[in-house]
Amino acid sequence: MEFHFDNTFINTLPEDENQDNTCRQVFNACYSMVQPQKVPRPQQIIYSPEVAQLLDLDDKHCKSLLFEQVFSGNQLLPGMQPHATCYGGHQFGQWAGQLGDGRAINLGEAINSKKERWVLQLKGAGKTPYSRNSDGLAVLRSSVREFLCSEAMHHLGVPTTRALSLMLTGESVWRDMFYDGNAKYEPGAVVCRVAPTFTRFGHFQILAARNNITLLKQLLDHTIQTDFPHLGKPSVETYLTWFGEVCQRTAELIIHWQRVGFVHGVMNTDNMSITGLTIDYGPYGWLENFNLRWTPNTTDSDHQRYHFGNQPRVAFWNLAQLANAIYPLIEPSQSLQDILDQHYTKTFQRGYEKMMAGKLGLKRFDEKLMNDLVVLLQSTETDMTIFYRQLAKMDMSGEIDSTHLTYAYYDNGYLDESYQRHLQTWLSRYASQLKQEQSSETERRSCMNAVNPKYVLRNYLAQQAISTAENGDFTEIHSLLDVLRRPYDEQPELSYYAEKRPDGVGCSMLSCSS
Repeated sequence: MEFHFDNTFINTLPEDENQDNTCRQVFNACYSMVQPQKVPRPQQIIYSPEVAQLLDLDDKHCKSLLFEQVFSGNQLLPGMQPHATCYGGHQFGQWAGQLGDGRAINLGEAINSKKERWVLQLKGAGKTPYSRNSDGLAVLRSSVREFLCSEAMHHLGVPTTRALSLMLTGESVWRDMFYDGNAKYEPGAVVCRVAPTFTRFGHFQILAARNNITLLKQLLDHTIQTDFPHLGKPSVETYLTWFGEVCQRTAELIIHWQRVGFVHGVMNTDNMSITGLTIDYGPYGWLENFNLRWTPNTTDSDHQRYHFGNQPRVAFWNLAQLANAIYPLIEPSQSLQDILDQHYTKTFQRGYEKMMAGKLGLKRFDEKLMNDLVVLLQSTETDMTIFYRQLAKMDMSGEIDSTHLTYAYYDNGYLDESYQRHLQTWLSRYASQLKQEQSSETERRSCMNAVNPKYVLRNYLAQQAISTAENGDFTEIHSLLDVLRRPYDEQPELSYYAEKRPDGVGCSMLSCSS
C-alpha cells in the first residue's frame, strides 16, 4: 500500500512554532503538527470500495492489517505528515473566534495515478491544539452517520467529502449526547474522510479577524494555485473570479440539498467548504414529513436558524462573511457584493427553478403551481421522498386517480374533504401543464425518477444501524451502504428501506456531541 504525498499545504504555509499539543490560541500559522492518538484494539467495520479506487487501493489493500493500523491512527506511511489546521467562524450567527480541527487530523495530500489530489483526514483521532478542552475523539454513533451519509450523498449526486473507512478503536469515550447531564461511555471510532481539500470559509475568517493580511493573502494565493489552478495567476482580478466561483458552487450545493430533502443542521461558516462540498456531518437529518421549518439540531431548536427552508439564505449570509474576510485584499471595491448577487443569488434562483421543475417532470417552472404544492405538502404530514416517487407512478394523461399518493401520508385521518379538493385542483393544474408541454408519461416518469431518489438515509434507518453496531453487529451498516449506492433505482427486493418512518418514531433530533 503506497501513496505519493506532496503535502503542499504544510510545505507552502507557515507552521505553528509551538510543538506542545495543548489547547491554546495559535497565531501566525495555518496549522499545527500533531500525531494521531494510538488506539488499543483497532477493528475495521467497513470501507468504501469506490473511495479506495480513487486512491488506487484494491480490496487486498483495504482488508490488510496495515490498512487497519494506518486508518485507525496507529501507524503512519512514508510521506504522511499529520497536522491540524487553524480556522475560525461564525456559529449560529455569532463570531466564535478560533475553532480549528478539534477532532480532525490531516494525514497528508495524496496524488493518485490520475494526478488528482486527495487529502486524507482522520476524524476522532485525538486531541489537537484546537480541541477546545475536549479529547478530540469520536464515538461510534456519530462516526456511522458520518461514513454512511458521506457516501449516500455522493451516490445521490450531491457534492460532498467522502469516507474511506470506519474503524472501532477498542476504547470507550465519555459523552453527554444531549448535553442534559446523562453522560455515559460509548464505543470510540475513527472515520477516514477524503476530499480534494478541507479548506473552509473559516480559514480565511480567522486571519482577517486577527488582521493578519500578509498571511491571508498567502493562504488565498495558495488556495487558488492548488485548488483553483484554472483561474490563473493570483491577482485582485483572480480573487474576484475565485469568489464568484465559490458563490456559484455554494449555490449549486444548496440546490442539491433542497432537491433531496437534506438538512445540514449546523451551517456555521466553519462548516462551509470553499469548493462547494457538503462537509461535517454532525446533527444532520432528512426531511420525512415535509416541513420547511424543520431542523435536526437540538441546539438550534429554539431559533431554528438552520431549518430546511432557511438553508439558501444562510448560505448567502455565510458567503457575505467570506467576502468580508477577503475584502482587505480587494478594497476599495463594490465588486464583492455584485459578485454575491450575480453568482449566488441569480445562480441559485435559476438553478432552483430548473430543479423544482425537474422534480415534477416539467420543462418549465410554474411558480404558482410550485407554491401551491408546498402549501399542500405542509397541510398534512407528507413524506417528501415518497410523495415525488408516487407522483411519478400516476398516469396524468387521463382520469386522475390520486390513490397512489395515499402511501406518502403519515396519517390518512387528516385527509379531509378540504384537503382532497385542494389536491385534486392541484393535480388537474399539473396535468394541464404537462399536456401543454406535450410530455409523454414515459418521459415525465424518467425525468422525475432521475432527480427524486427512492432511497435516502432516513433518520430511523441510521439509528437502527447504530444500535445494532453498538451491539457488535455491523451487518446493517453494510446493507445500508449497498442500497444507498443506487438511490434512484427501484431495487424492489430492498423496498423496505424506502418505507416511511415507523409509527411511534418521531423525527430525529441530534446534538453536536460526537
